[in-house]
Amino acid sequence: MEIQIRKGTKDDVPELLACIKQLAIFEKAGDQVEVTIEELMNDGFGPKPLYEFIVASQNHVVIGIALYYFKYSTWKGKTMFLEDLIVKDEFRRFGAGKLLFIEICKIAKKHNCRRMDWQVLDWNTPAIEFYKKFNAKLDPEWLDGRLFKHDLERISTM
Repeated sequence: MEIQIRKGTKDDVPELLACIKQLAIFEKAGDQVEVTIEELMNDGFGPKPLYEFIVASQNHVVIGIALYYFKYSTWKGKTMFLEDLIVKDEFRRFGAGKLLFIEICKIAKKHNCRRMDWQVLDWNTPAIEFYKKFNAKLDPEWLDGRLFKHDLERISTM
């Protein structure tokens, strides 16, 4: 069966959330997904979209997604951040991930990005091996910084 890659639409948002939840379970964080369909609709299709996504489908069934947005590097300039590349468990090993990743790279090139960033968990060997096939640079030096909503609320009262 042929896999099609296309831009994600509002109609795809429920499948987008299903993929996000499946990834969270895989990453042992299934209880941490807080985003709702309504938020995804507003944030992706409102007056100032915060993200875009592409879809891999087979026979009009969504089998994977890649969600991305643009950011700015003070050293490099325009940068794409690949937030998630997810292929549903039962559709892995058929090439959907490769097609999604190649399309994301094409989108980054089209938008004149000088760099594309993403994260991968250090224990996710299949994903690490997948990215290495593209000669990706996985940097063990940089640590991610992160504050959550309750941290922001606490700090803002200081």
